[in-house]
Amino acid sequence: MFKKLSKQLASAVLCSAIASTAWAADKVVVGGKFFTEQFLLSEMTTQLLKASNIPVEQKTGMGSSLVRKAQENGEVDLYWEYTGTSLVVYNKFKQRLNSEQTYSKVKELDAKKGLVWLQPSKANNTFALAVRKNGNSIFTLSDMANAYKSGAELNMAGTAEFIGRSDGIRSLQKAYDFRVPRSMLKSMEAGLTYSALKDELVDIALVFATDGRIAAFDFYLLEDDLQFFPDYAVVPVVREEVLKQYPEIEAKLNTLSAALDDEVMQRLNASVDIDKKPVEEVATAFLKAQNLL
Repeated sequence: MFKKLSKQLASAVLCSAIASTAWAADKVVVGGKFFTEQFLLSEMTTQLLKASNIPVEQKTGMGSSLVRKAQENGEVDLYWEYTGTSLVVYNKFKQRLNSEQTYSKVKELDAKKGLVWLQPSKANNTFALAVRKNGNSIFTLSDMANAYKSGAELNMAGTAEFIGRSDGIRSLQKAYDFRVPRSMLKSMEAGLTYSALKDELVDIALVFATDGRIAAFDFYLLEDDLQFFPDYAVVPVVREEVLKQYPEIEAKLNTLSAALDDEVMQRLNASVDIDKKPVEEVATAFLKAQNLL
């Protein structure tokens, strides 16, 4: 009797484990990298899918290469990636392309790996140069170049990498035909460039285009009118296999993608980083405002 009961119990446990595994396999695993913007995008995606009765599991806080590898291995089904990152880092493509070409190329290259790039957002988290809005008379990188050529004394804050690498300030100066005197180049950690510009220690600062501090500190991003900086449009990327199982994901995420641009992402990021609001709260409020929830 005891042996029979033990066998029945073992069988029940095994069936339960199999059912649990099958359920986990049917879940859409939403990944994300380890910074505010990615936490927000992952949370908004998760809430959207749950509202559509799609089973979801969230895995955020991953390194860039790790989350990409996890997606290629089928451990992550969906996350928001940047066009320039896929082009240069994952696909080792070295030719300079404009924004449309970059999107088309990564879409083509990643399709061979079973990854589908949905519609791109207008949020481009690329490198940018910022100035303070107050009293600003420079609006483009060409304006900035002309100011330096006319002898204007403008201190610029940038990272050591941006100042030292051949594809940083040196290439920028070549592309726009100007030169920043060495005494006016201030090397510092990436996060400090924002406070240096805000506190008027410098006149121009290297920033990331969708950082929340741009809006919070009332900065103006200089237009890259010669398209020097690579394009880093943020786009939802889904495994083809999962998209076949849940085709409704495409329309949902395309609608969300269409609602995102630099200003929107700056505001959302600032809500978390500056106003200290919870990611979940910010994500829900935005989705409701867009009539997506």
